[in-house]
Amino acid sequence: MDRRGLETLLGQVARGDGTAFEQLYRATSAKLFGICLRLLRERSDAEDVLQEVYASIWRKAAQYDAALASPISWLAMIAHNKAIDRLRADSHARNALPIELVEDIPDGNANAHAAAELAGDKRQLEGCLGELEAQRRTLIRTAFFEGVTYEELAQRSGTPLGTVKSWIRRGLQQLRSCLER
Repeated sequence: MDRRGLETLLGQVARGDGTAFEQLYRATSAKLFGICLRLLRERSDAEDVLQEVYASIWRKAAQYDAALASPISWLAMIAHNKAIDRLRADSHARNALPIELVEDIPDGNANAHAAAELAGDKRQLEGCLGELEAQRRTLIRTAFFEGVTYEELAQRSGTPLGTVKSWIRRGLQQLRSCLER
């Protein structure tokens, strides 16, 4: 959805329009979820924060000012800030545990073996991505690393939605086969 469409939806949400809110969610949730997931790493945490993000958008839509930021930038800032707030809250909660429980706290740092294995997995994934046709590789990277929806990919590439979905599905099948070798 373009800037004007999002601005219109935000204006309608500011007036309490539930249908506009649902449309705004459909148009932006994948991107905002991607932001949350990149920062929080745990899918369940990202899902919780995304819910908080949209509750905040519902309450604060009237505060959006098109002169200060694009709608997607404003929405992304809310998602980013909520995810950072969750990270900080989790950090404080871990630091508030009694010293007797310190042995029960998992070490977030990977040991050398795990780090080497992760690096190998990353090299394998990059190699497999390199085997894909350039257009499929770009679509998959954009969809999964930037949180862009299939509809947005179709618009950006000027390709029919069904074709984009097929390319991504086939590309993922190729990746799976390559990674299983």
